[in-house]
Amino acid sequence: MREVRVELPTNGYDILIGEGLEAEIASFFESGGFSSRALILSDTNVGKLYTEKIAELLKHAGKQPSILLVPAGESSKSLTEAERVYTKAIEVGLDRKSVIVALGGGVVGDLAGFIAATYMRGIPFVQIPTSLLAQVDSSVGGKVAVNHRLGKNMIGAFYQPKRVFIDLACLSTLPRRELSTGLGEIVKYGVIYDEALFSYLEEHAEEVLAMQLSAMEHLVVRSCEIKAEVVSQDEREAGLRAILNFGHTMGHAIEKETRYVRYNHGEAVAVGMMGAAYLSRELGMVGDAEVTRVRGLLEKFSLPAQAEGCTEDGMYAAIFHDKKAVDGKVKWILMEGIGRVKAVSDVPEAAVRKCMRMIISD
Repeated sequence: MREVRVELPTNGYDILIGEGLEAEIASFFESGGFSSRALILSDTNVGKLYTEKIAELLKHAGKQPSILLVPAGESSKSLTEAERVYTKAIEVGLDRKSVIVALGGGVVGDLAGFIAATYMRGIPFVQIPTSLLAQVDSSVGGKVAVNHRLGKNMIGAFYQPKRVFIDLACLSTLPRRELSTGLGEIVKYGVIYDEALFSYLEEHAEEVLAMQLSAMEHLVVRSCEIKAEVVSQDEREAGLRAILNFGHTMGHAIEKETRYVRYNHGEAVAVGMMGAAYLSRELGMVGDAEVTRVRGLLEKFSLPAQAEGCTEDGMYAAIFHDKKAVDGKVKWILMEGIGRVKAVSDVPEAAVRKCMRMIISD
């Protein structure tokens, strides 16, 4: 088992990474100071695989867990679904020391965290991410939110979990498409922060695609270390943490344009990363070699470089509804090289539109 610490002025926590964490999970719930009522939130895909197992662990720890499943997919990150969870929490008697367990991918984690942050003005929650994307990204850092029809993650909070348990055994049930989408976020970490990680992905792609345990452990641990380092320095995205948004500005626009159903998050971000790479080149920040490396690595992991079902005008309008836009200006995270990025404002509209056209498939 490996441990990564997210060091914060208050509410710091540990990420436990390994294979088979049942004993650690049971021990934590037994000694964590939680009251007896607990709610396990999962989705209709993950629920049939893991909820009963986690419920048994909580029962052994002296808790009385209830289970609620939400429909799988981005549509569950909504105020409508949140109201259903609030109702369940009240019905089963959750109090201020009750714990919510987020068991699933990023949608479940974001929704569970949003409920925990707002129910009774804040109760504890624990992340048990089951997808690679959630393990390396959304379960760490305390960004919790639901979507609005006009934009993604527009209604949310910064609210840290009490602990994150990453059981690598969950990856064995992951569909190939979900593996690829998680790898997209790991590629992002290499681009923004760690050229050695990027090179590891290039050199060990076969082992990664075969989901060899040593390779997956290395990727998950290093990704969590990077995110923990960034979040520890900038919990509320006042500066450094913005680098984690590389590829997300266009990626969120793609998700919105395609109504959150054609592409999953990692796929949309992969296309968004290509758009950001093209824009970096257009502004003279990188050359063809860096763009080619990014595109080549995404292709190795079966991630798209272009998006269907989008329009240039629709995408351009969508970026101004992104929560990172301030006073009508978009802060772009762009490449200076592999492993180095910087924030750039006042990017010419013509350059943005040109690069958007390059990532829109006819």
